[in-house]
Amino acid sequence: APIGTATASGDEVVLDASKSWITSAEEADSYVWTSRPTAADGGASLWLVPADASGLKVAGPFDGLGLRGNGSSPVVATDVRIPLANGLGDDGAGLDIALGVVLPTFQILNASCSLGVMDAAVAKTIQHVTTARFAHLDQSLADQPVVRQHLARMKNLADAASCLVDDAVDALATGRDDAPLRMLQSKGVAGATALEVVDLAMRVGGGAAFRKDIGIERHFRDARASAVMAPTVDALQEFIGRALCGMPLFG
Repeated sequence: APIGTATASGDEVVLDASKSWITSAEEADSYVWTSRPTAADGGASLWLVPADASGLKVAGPFDGLGLRGNGSSPVVATDVRIPLANGLGDDGAGLDIALGVVLPTFQILNASCSLGVMDAAVAKTIQHVTTARFAHLDQSLADQPVVRQHLARMKNLADAASCLVDDAVDALATGRDDAPLRMLQSKGVAGATALEVVDLAMRVGGGAAFRKDIGIERHFRDARASAVMAPTVDALQEFIGRALCGMPLFG
C-alpha cells in the first residue's frame, strides 16, 4: 500500500516519499519506484527512477541482522522530477504488474537463495561434525547417533524443498495449470524449511556454531530474511489456502 505520491506536472511527474527500505540503495543505477497513482482511483503506479535523480537522499547504510552487503537502506524523495515516460505500465496498474510479471521471478529467486543457505549450512555442519572431536572419548561428533539423525533430517528437508522449487520452475516454464500454486509454494516452503534446517545446524554445532569462524551462524541469521520479506511466509500460506479453495488471492 504505497504512501508516497506522484504528481503530474506537464511532461514530468513529481515524486515525494519516505521509503523505509530500498534494495541496493546507493549501489543500483535505478530503482523501480512505487507510488500512489497520479490520477487513477486506487491501486499503485510504478516508475523507473534514476538513482542519481535530484532530490533523492539515502538516509544511511544498512545496519541490521544478517544479509551483509545487501544495501537495504531508507531513501527519502523530495520533489524528485522524472519524465512521465518513465512510468512502467498504466497509471494505477502497479499491483497487476507486480503480481503478473515480477512475483513469479522474485518468488523463484528468493526460494533459490533459501536453498543456497540450506546447502551451505548442511555442508558446514558436515565439515564441523566430521572434524570436531570429543577428546575424552576420542570420537568425532559424527560418531554420535543423535548428531547423524539431525544431519539426515537437515539433508532430507533441504532436498525436499529443492525438488519443489525445481518443479515450480518447470511448471512456470511449461505453463502448467498448477504453475500459480507452485509459484506461491516455492518461496513459502523454501523459506520456512530454511529456518528449520539452520536451527538444526545450530543445535548440532552447539556452542561452536555461534563462533563466526565456522560460518553456520551467518546462515542462521541470513535465513531469517525470507520469512519476513513480502510476501511473507504467513501471507503465502493464506494465498495458498485461498487458491486451494478456489478463492481469489485478495478478498
